[in-house]
Amino acid sequence: MKDYYGWRARIGLVYIDTGTPMEPECYAMAPEGVTIHADRMRLPKVTVEGLTAMMDAEEIEETTARVAKAPVHSIVFGGTSASFLLGRGYDEQVKARMAGRAPGVPVTTTSTAMLKALRALGTRRVSFVGPYEDRITQRGRKFLEENGFEVPAATGMGLTTDKEIGAVALEEVYAFARASAHPTSDAVFLSCTGMRTMGAIEALEQDLGVPVVSAIQASFWDALRLAGVKDSKPGFGRLFAH
Repeated sequence: MKDYYGWRARIGLVYIDTGTPMEPECYAMAPEGVTIHADRMRLPKVTVEGLTAMMDAEEIEETTARVAKAPVHSIVFGGTSASFLLGRGYDEQVKARMAGRAPGVPVTTTSTAMLKALRALGTRRVSFVGPYEDRITQRGRKFLEENGFEVPAATGMGLTTDKEIGAVALEEVYAFARASAHPTSDAVFLSCTGMRTMGAIEALEQDLGVPVVSAIQASFWDALRLAGVKDSKPGFGRLFAH
């Protein structure tokens, strides 16, 4: 065993200032020798207007530059709706903004990771489940459809602040997702890095009989793979077999 932290990989995380679940859930999934190094962006409200204001500013560039100083082996922007906000290709635009401030470091976003994860699992029809107001929920549906997926169901809880989203109990996430999953879907996506999902993923997979991908799980999975860490992680869903 090495005698320093992050001896296998140091994962950079650009996160939202009001979010709480992502760092602890990433550490729960982290293999030995992997560390997470985070900085945060300001989000006034989880609405179209709030997300637009955050992404129109230069915070993504500034925060990425700070994280890249660690130094890290990959960087993920842990924002789902913020990276699918303007439809197909917007996540790639966000990645390009990040890459400009972190030369040589592989970068990704939660929406990019979502697409990679669903494709790795062979998904064609996905139920989109999130905590959002309907305008954001429907943008999530559109983003998936524009990227080649069928979305037979897209449901949201109607919440507009990370404080509300972070307060949703795990059993509520499980119950809402189970009730919202369309019976013809071959996967379920749990959107939003401000919503806890660890502990519900495998229970949902068992009860629904299909893979369940969450925003935090996919983000960390992709960041690990970009950093060269290929471990499987029992207990965190079928995705980690890929």
